[in-house]
Amino acid sequence: MAQDPIILIIRTLGEMYAFIVVLRFLLQISHADYYNPISQAIARLTNVPVLALSRIIPKAGKLDLSALLYGIAVKMAVLVLLVMFSGMAMPNILQLLMLSVVGVFDAILTIYFWAVLASVVISWVAPGSYHPGPQLIQQITEPLFTLARKVIPPIGGLDLSPILIFIVIQIVQSQLGRLLF
Repeated sequence: MAQDPIILIIRTLGEMYAFIVVLRFLLQISHADYYNPISQAIARLTNVPVLALSRIIPKAGKLDLSALLYGIAVKMAVLVLLVMFSGMAMPNILQLLMLSVVGVFDAILTIYFWAVLASVVISWVAPGSYHPGPQLIQQITEPLFTLARKVIPPIGGLDLSPILIFIVIQIVQSQLGRLLF
């Protein structure tokens, strides 16, 4: 029982940092504004390890996978620390890798879910806002909206693409747990 606060601290700080690393990956793939102050803060928090990895790991076309792989490594480190401090038996490396990959994929889906929801609310409340937060959210979600609009085009000025995105995210997340077991 005395170790519960330590586990809580490790989980909270580890998951927050993993979230920031995954967000960096999403900012890169969506080609978000690098000069946005939020993007700059995320880059500063993750630059040293991601740039070191980018020297080792080749790019896949225009896609830099170093932030994604670093996110997986952070998730794995958090899992190892949690297992060590909880006193449980250490899973093998393949299980840790699988849990980490699924954890990062789930984090990506969760970020997109909340970003799409925020984008919808922003479009109602403050369309065309010049604040860095809404601009960044719009930049992250616009490629996803564009893809969804190819499947469901706007009907009479009503954009139904967020509904499709929510359904797909919910279906994929519901299947992630089954993938592990």
